[in-house]
Amino acid sequence: MAKSRKTRGAGDMDEAKAAAPARLVRDSFTMPAEDFALVDVLKARGLQVQRPVKKSELLRAGLHALSGLSPQALAKALDALAPVKAGRPKKK
Repeated sequence: MAKSRKTRGAGDMDEAKAAAPARLVRDSFTMPAEDFALVDVLKARGLQVQRPVKKSELLRAGLHALSGLSPQALAKALDALAPVKAGRPKKK
């Protein structure tokens, strides 16, 4: 007697896709030292409330906060940043 194979239904496939982790993307960027120092300040503030924080979490939280701004408020926040020269810094 042959064993029957259990097949997945359409509902099972949707559940499998939903359970799959999000695709991660690696990237690099340049920022002024003063802004980079803010990362340490914010990580320390996270520890004050017993919440260890990773740099990537801070960047993601910042993106989510910026996404909630109106276009005018976003433009104002971006205009407040000091310009950064594009590209990699020269090696010493």
